Amino acid sequence: MGTTATVREPEFPVDRLFLDRWSPRAFSPEPIPHATLMTLFEAARWAPSCFNDQPWYFLYASEESGLQKMRAILVEKNRQWASKAPVLALVCSQKFFKHNSQPNRWGAFDAGAAWMSLALQASMLGLCVHGMGGFDVDAAYSTLGLNREKVDIHAAVAIGRMGDPKLLPEDMASREGPSQRRPLAEVVRVIS
Repeated sequence: MGTTATVREPEFPVDRLFLDRWSPRAFSPEPIPHATLMTLFEAARWAPSCFNDQPWYFLYASEESGLQKMRAILVEKNRQWASKAPVLALVCSQKFFKHNSQPNRWGAFDAGAAWMSLALQASMLGLCVHGMGGFDVDAAYSTLGLNREKVDIHAAVAIGRMGDPKLLPEDMASREGPSQRRPLAEVVRVIS
C-alpha cells in the first residue's frame, strides 16, 4: 500500500498488491484531489457484472456539508475514527436488471467486485480505504433520499491517506495493522 509494511505471507504466490491492502482506521483529513478520487471510481466502473448490467453505484461526500450527512449515519464506534477521513461513500446497487426489470440477485456480488476494484486502485495509489457495515441503514435511505424498493445499500466506505494511529482511541490504536487471513484450506473446498 505504500503506507506500512505488512507481515502477511501467502501460502501460494500472489501479487503483493493483495497482501499490502488492508483497512486502517487512522486517517489523515488531508483532502483527496478530485481527479484521484475519480480514478478510484473509474477502476470500480470496470468491474465485471452479470449481463454486464453494472448495477453498482457510489454516493460520496468530500465537502463538509455532505460529510456531515454521511457521518451522521455511521454508528458511533465508526464515527469515532471515520470522521477524520476526507471522503465518505456508500456502495449501492440497483435491485432490478436494466434490460428486463427482473430482480437482480447478483447485484450485491457485482457491487462487491466494484468495491474491491476501488480498494485495489486506492492501494496502488498509496491511499487507504476502509469498508464499514456499521451504519444506520434506515437513516441512510431517508437522509440521502434513496428508494428502498429499488436500491440496496451494502456498505459505507472511508477513503483517504494514512493518519497517525496514536490519535485513535486506545482500543482501536492497539489493533491498527494488517490482519491475517484464515488458512486457504478453510476457504477452498474441492468437489469430488
